[in-house]
Amino acid sequence: MRVVLASASPARLAVLRAAGVDPLVEVADVDEEALLAAMPQATPAEKVTHLAAAKATTVARRIGEAHPDAVLIGCDSMLHIGGELVGKPGDPDTARRRWKAMAGGTGELVTGHAVLRLADGEIDRVAEGHAVTTVRFADPSEAELEAYLATREPLVVAGAFTLDGLGGWFVEGIDGDPSNVIGISLPLVRTLFRSVDIQVTDLWGTPAGG
Repeated sequence: MRVVLASASPARLAVLRAAGVDPLVEVADVDEEALLAAMPQATPAEKVTHLAAAKATTVARRIGEAHPDAVLIGCDSMLHIGGELVGKPGDPDTARRRWKAMAGGTGELVTGHAVLRLADGEIDRVAEGHAVTTVRFADPSEAELEAYLATREPLVVAGAFTLDGLGGWFVEGIDGDPSNVIGISLPLVRTLFRSVDIQVTDLWGTPAGG
């Protein structure tokens, strides 16, 4: 069975590959800001799950003819901290402000997941869910923070940090699923797969999910 990851995230791809699934990568083109603006009263979990579903659905409609019996995985991660849901900072000043607020505190990394199973090129079954992991942040020195910002890593990741990269030096600990912090919760995806009648163990070791 063809497994398709509807995400450009190299970290998500690496997690799946390390766990025995080598998916085809198809990047979704969705207007995240517009989608979020249309649901201002939604909870953080509802927002990220909605974005994940939008990404998976967009890709499913695009590849249905080429891969009529594929299963797609869509994900979206954001950090919930101080009552605010934040994504990728995009620039050093925003990332610096984020870290000033996060340092020495905790936040919740919330990742929405959507699994879509196709049949004859059409969306046949859908399973959605979210995972939450609490992250305990260190308090980096001024020099450490500026050095980290200079790498540009925190500019392009949800919450301005990574667990599996340079940002791992500044994470004191987590409570919950570590793969969720990286961007895709393996336990949750396994459960969602089962909801659409797929056993993840059947996908192990299959190049490109094929």
